[in-house]
Amino acid sequence: MKLIGLLLVVLISLPLSAQRNIERVGQHWNTDKENRIVDLDEIVALLPRDRIPPIDDPVYWNIDRAKDTYFEHEPVMVVDIEGDARAYPLSILMHHEIVNDVVGGQPVSVTYCPLCNAAIVFDRRLVHDGEVYLLDFGTSGMLRKSDLVMWDRQTETWWQQLSGQGIVGKLAGAQLTMVPSLLISFEEFTESYPDGKVLSTETGALRDYGSNPYVQYDDLGVERPRLFDGEVDDRLPAMERVIDITVNDNRRIYPLTAIKEEGVINDEPFGKPIVIFHQAGTVSVLDTPDIREGRDVGAVSVFDPVVNGQRLTFKKTNDGFIDNETGTRWNITGKAVEGELKGTQLSWIFHGNHFAFAWLAFYPDSEIYTQ
Repeated sequence: MKLIGLLLVVLISLPLSAQRNIERVGQHWNTDKENRIVDLDEIVALLPRDRIPPIDDPVYWNIDRAKDTYFEHEPVMVVDIEGDARAYPLSILMHHEIVNDVVGGQPVSVTYCPLCNAAIVFDRRLVHDGEVYLLDFGTSGMLRKSDLVMWDRQTETWWQQLSGQGIVGKLAGAQLTMVPSLLISFEEFTESYPDGKVLSTETGALRDYGSNPYVQYDDLGVERPRLFDGEVDDRLPAMERVIDITVNDNRRIYPLTAIKEEGVINDEPFGKPIVIFHQAGTVSVLDTPDIREGRDVGAVSVFDPVVNGQRLTFKKTNDGFIDNETGTRWNITGKAVEGELKGTQLSWIFHGNHFAFAWLAFYPDSEIYTQ
């Protein structure tokens, strides 16, 4: 049985009450469990650490080679640092959950939790209590509120993936810096970054990377997410995708259904101007058994709309996104491709793209955008 199949059997068959003991899976930790900011009873132990293997030595393909394996509507996480643009297909990440990498000279960890649909990139550098760390991360085999708990190999601290916070161990209370990224289609990546690199299937692991073991998991009719025993916030469907924006610890989330309907949202959460784009053509990896057949959920990107001191406002057209002030046409990655501002790049704003139940479990005081 493939590893991911074994994991799902464990997830489905074991009651939460039988999973609480963090030593249950026969895993010894050197973690300082007395130094923590959460109750250990909130953590669910499922597997020994790194049974879901992180990728520590990623191998990349150029665009032409990647087109032989990945299809145009395949969702990829995109990181672009100092012109070093890389795409990480979710079809790979859902089987590994963490890639420890260096992009544009910056050490990062690219992470994805399928149960929460949380795709987040972290800076692996940390300064805490006057000490400097360069961390690399693995999968702990544990969850909290259905979200991946990572561990670092330097101190064996446990980290909450959705928040980037150390929760148990020497670095409990420390906060990782989140790195802006995009979640778009493979085709959109190739058009915007023809010289970009794409994470390959050469991982050293035997996985059926085109398959989805979480069949119909993101259906809006799903009321009880797997391994989540808290109360689901009833303001939104549990599996509604939401885009989160945080400004000075104030949080607002935008439901995907609203974003899709409007196409473009010009907004100013907590005094910060933003623009949100939505474009069809990116499938869900959590729908059908064959990812290629997944339904189209589209891509969402968030940018700072201020260019050369002028705040732009945008509208959606059949040919991309047009700003009302100059008539320039922009694409989903925030690049001006035609018009007065051609060649200009909108600044990426950090945002997440998660399931509503997960985000609201961690941040119940978030505002919810309404049309």
